[in-house]
Amino acid sequence: MKRILVLAALLTGICNLSAQRKYIPMNDGWEIRPALNTGSKVPESQNINLPHTWNAEDVMKTKDYLRTAMLYIKHFDLSEREMAGKRLFLYFEGVNSTATVFTNGRFSGEHLGGYTGFCLEITDFVKAGDNRIEVLASNAFRTDVAPLTGDFNVFGGIHRPVSLLVTDRNCISPLDYGSDGVYVIQRKVSEKKAEIEILTKLSIKGSGLEISAEISDNDGNPVGEITSDIPYNASEIRQLMTIDNPILWNGKKNPHLYTVDIRLTNGKDTLDRVSVKTGLRYFSVDPDKGFFLNGEYLDLYGFGKHEDMEGRGSALIEEDYYRDFAMVMESGATSMRFTHYPHAEIAYDLCDSLGLVVWSEIPYVGPGGFLGPGYIPTDGYRDHLRTVLKEMIRQKFNHPCVCFWGLSNELNFNYDDPREFSSELNAIAKSEDPSRLTVYATFIKENVLDEIADLTAYNRYFGWYEGKPEDLGAFLDDVHSSHRYIPVAMSEYGAGGSIRHHEDTPVKPAHESRWHPEEYQALCHEKNWIEMSRRPFVWGKYIWNFADFSSSVKDEGDRFGINDKGLVTRDRSVKKDAFYFYKANWSDEPMVYITSRRHTQRSSPVTDIKVYTNMEKVTLYVDGRNAGTVRPDEYGRAVWHDISLAEGGNRIEVIARKGSKTLSDSCTWYLKQ
Repeated sequence: MKRILVLAALLTGICNLSAQRKYIPMNDGWEIRPALNTGSKVPESQNINLPHTWNAEDVMKTKDYLRTAMLYIKHFDLSEREMAGKRLFLYFEGVNSTATVFTNGRFSGEHLGGYTGFCLEITDFVKAGDNRIEVLASNAFRTDVAPLTGDFNVFGGIHRPVSLLVTDRNCISPLDYGSDGVYVIQRKVSEKKAEIEILTKLSIKGSGLEISAEISDNDGNPVGEITSDIPYNASEIRQLMTIDNPILWNGKKNPHLYTVDIRLTNGKDTLDRVSVKTGLRYFSVDPDKGFFLNGEYLDLYGFGKHEDMEGRGSALIEEDYYRDFAMVMESGATSMRFTHYPHAEIAYDLCDSLGLVVWSEIPYVGPGGFLGPGYIPTDGYRDHLRTVLKEMIRQKFNHPCVCFWGLSNELNFNYDDPREFSSELNAIAKSEDPSRLTVYATFIKENVLDEIADLTAYNRYFGWYEGKPEDLGAFLDDVHSSHRYIPVAMSEYGAGGSIRHHEDTPVKPAHESRWHPEEYQALCHEKNWIEMSRRPFVWGKYIWNFADFSSSVKDEGDRFGINDKGLVTRDRSVKKDAFYFYKANWSDEPMVYITSRRHTQRSSPVTDIKVYTNMEKVTLYVDGRNAGTVRPDEYGRAVWHDISLAEGGNRIEVIARKGSKTLSDSCTWYLKQ
């Protein structure tokens, strides 16, 4: 957590690195009102701050949650001095699902898709004095906006931050698919040398301008510099640089970041400046051996994750990201799959700095086991996905954490065949960024999607939707042998689990039932993990999901509208038993944890007691009575069988030891026969 807080302070300062351009936060002082006809000339409004969604509560009450349009309004002042010789842009990091923007009553632009950023120039629409921004935001279903379907909710609103960007008349362009306008292209990277190309997009008129690029390491030491003349009215410029003996971005071992500082000058004055962080690394995936970072094997495991939280919906604030990633790091995860859309910029910044390898994907989402198409062959829908893919790649291009571009999730073949278009998306991704690997996630065992991407991954829930948990091993062996040239991963696996449901002897429940015992979720994860960990060819293992999330199609478990496969509750207040199983297996931080601790009201006088730990041995005490010392197995499980409980309260305590280190954990169970 301490490391997360330090990173928070560093990341907060990133947006203020530019001396000439200004980023002015535009998140406070908005009002919102219904955009549709309410029978009133002046509909009732409320004052809000961003990020914001109007769906934070209603998604939990009905399957038919509010998919409508709202009007966001903000006033801001400008002086003649602030406008003189300047250009003004509005940058939106995310408006779900569509945005139509007006400045002082004049149409300024629109954007389709709620999970990528966009930038609009408003220079010609503003004036000295009071200015009025209106954003017509809609999350209404449209056949030309992804996703068309999916097991998650589409929250409406300006659910990510907004900034006013002020630049010189000549500037580094912020209009290239919502990116920084600077791309650090890693042509060839090794421990001895890094050959990079810096591509800078420009919005200039005239001649006599220069572009300079300076690269410094994590300690601020310069490692390279180049200055180039800009041709007359050029729209971009490329600069080649070499760094000898680079410090590689090496995941959690050493997430070293370089700063690339780009300055646009007229020979004496700096007109514009953009600073970006990046890391130098190389990686590959072998069909038989798994993922390699900088030539060394790295076992990728972690979580799929939605931007969804109790009371906020998808309108998360900074502290939410810091808290979530503190828990991710606590688990010992090495990788994250950002599902099922590009996440907020701060999530990628944190993964860069923490050393987490990222799979980032577009919202090309099929219905999975539900009805409905994930793909329709219309020009509008295909154009939208082409654009979203380019936006994601260009906006996240400089993040070293991103190693995989996700092209789709759970497409099915009950409607139009998506393969030809999916192949087109793969070609776009490889054209935009040949340095990274492409991947799709599917639940279809047959290799019908082979050749569409570099990598294959499976969403399969053995022990939940199908078979027994240990059946996963045979499935993996089968797809590995039938996909000899395509590396295989598990993109989703797991089971539902309620912290309110408990049983002494876990038995697989019906997944659509109201009974989702926490103990069975943990048992399913144990057996799934054992099968995957024995197979190094599985290049990635992603739990579904980091936290419980809202889904209007769900009516199961202890609560309507919740997908409870998370290892953390939706409000982030409780880490479930299964979380600690992975911590015992993934983390080097000494830990011990008594499972089934929330099963406080007992009816059986004899029970097994199970502990997760990465310590060497554990001693159990029941009401102070020594019940024996156990060495955990290779998967961090210590079990005592047939332990007797007394009528009334029973204090359960364990003391774990490793060398001179000692840890303890305790809880109380009540027996009533």
